[in-house]
Amino acid sequence: MNSFVDIPAMLAACRARCGTVYLVGAGPGDPELLTLRAARLLAQADVVVYDNLVGSGVLDLIGPDVERLYVGKERSHHSMVQEDINTLLVRLAREGRQVVRLKGGDPFVFGRGGEELQVLAAEGVPFEVVPGITAACGVASYAGIPLTHRDYAQSCTFVTGHLKDGSCKLDWPALARPRQTVVIYMGLSGLASICNELVAHGLPRDWPAAVVSHGTQACQQVVCATLATLAEAVARAGLASPCLTIVGEVVRLRDELAWFESQGAAAGVGAPLSTAQA
Repeated sequence: MNSFVDIPAMLAACRARCGTVYLVGAGPGDPELLTLRAARLLAQADVVVYDNLVGSGVLDLIGPDVERLYVGKERSHHSMVQEDINTLLVRLAREGRQVVRLKGGDPFVFGRGGEELQVLAAEGVPFEVVPGITAACGVASYAGIPLTHRDYAQSCTFVTGHLKDGSCKLDWPALARPRQTVVIYMGLSGLASICNELVAHGLPRDWPAAVVSHGTQACQQVVCATLATLAEAVARAGLASPCLTIVGEVVRLRDELAWFESQGAAAGVGAPLSTAQA
């Protein structure tokens, strides 16, 4: 009897039986901002593993026979820790299933997409990445706030207001420079501290800033103020997560460029509930 075992052939056969994980960006909320490939994968997948920040309209595009698994993370409440999500993706793929890992915005911009793919790569699980419109670009566009402008900002910086250890230790001197736009993800809970740090490191108290809640969706709300008044104005307006904070002189252009509020309903994308101005 020939006891020779062709290990490479066995591994190749195992990979052939393994499903693929598609890391898909769901965009900032409006389902019409999805890529065509993302919409097609949602309709054809075996299972969709999705996050808290995925808009309800996007979830409506999931095929009726597709299994849905919610693994969202909210402040102080995680339905599943990241390590368990990684294990889940590997298991589903090894069952031979076609898996869509659906994340709000773009999965490579503060979406932990790189972390998840590192695990899949180490486990030999095939994967593909389908980019999405990142929240900063989509939300700013619907708020009528260009991220760059030759008169106001020659650069744009994306930062997260909530680090892995729960702190908010940022490069404040770099963020407080003029002629740039700073977009802060996940900064609502620490908004007052963020504004104070920017002022303490050189920006004037009357520097323009805005917070956009549920951007690109029918319930979008925008509060424009200054660094000195933004936190109070946001609290008064009762804005809720998900929120994006935009700091810079480009915020001054919102009054002129706020197309969504005036044209959203007529364009079929839905009018926001309200807009607050401090």
